[in-house]
Amino acid sequence: MPRINNPKPPKRAPKLDPRRGMKKKPCAFCQQGVSSVDYKDLAQLRKYISDRGKIRGRRVTGNCQQHQRDVTEAIKTARELALLPYTQRTVTERRGGRGRDDRGRGPRPDRDAARGGSVEEVEVVGANDVLADDAMVDDASETAAVLAEEGE
Repeated sequence: MPRINNPKPPKRAPKLDPRRGMKKKPCAFCQQGVSSVDYKDLAQLRKYISDRGKIRGRRVTGNCQQHQRDVTEAIKTARELALLPYTQRTVTERRGGRGRDDRGRGPRPDRDAARGGSVEEVEVVGANDVLADDAMVDDASETAAVLAEEGE
């Protein structure tokens, strides 16, 4: 037995379609009376390619179904014959590289510090530096003299 006192669910507001009020773009090829699209007409084909090299869709270009197919075939043929590029060269605004600073995490910690040692404990000896009696000899001529004395 149905209930009589049930309230009816509220009606939804009608969805507004932004394309509904707009007039459909006419096909440029049909207006001009073009029967086929030429793959050698690069200026015309570039209108139907995006800045990244993608073929624009029918909704964007306004072509009819048949002419959109013709445009697609002409673009693909022109690409195979190297008249049009497959992709456009893009310039990114991001910095290249694999640095850690790009992501805002800060510099990478030292490997010696990560192993448990500290940076102060590590002693660095260069290629021209020689240890002689716990003293660092930096000059190349003095290094040669020290090595000559040790060799005797």
